[in-house]
Amino acid sequence: MTRVQEIEIAIESLSPDEYARLRKWFLARDWERWNHQIEADSEAGKLDFLIQEALAEKKQGHLKDL
Repeated sequence: MTRVQEIEIAIESLSPDEYARLRKWFLARDWERWNHQIEADSEAGKLDFLIQEALAEKKQGHLKDL
């Protein structure tokens, strides 16, 4: 049996409260990893194209000032 299968079995045996706590923890961890990836991509310049696209759209009058 793999570790993942063992974890799946353990999750299935959780009470509803324990399951809700696990989901909350897992979602928070997932968002944290996503935030770190976005930060790393931004620092590496991988998202610069988004700024260029936004500036081009603004120049063409497709964006509204907030």
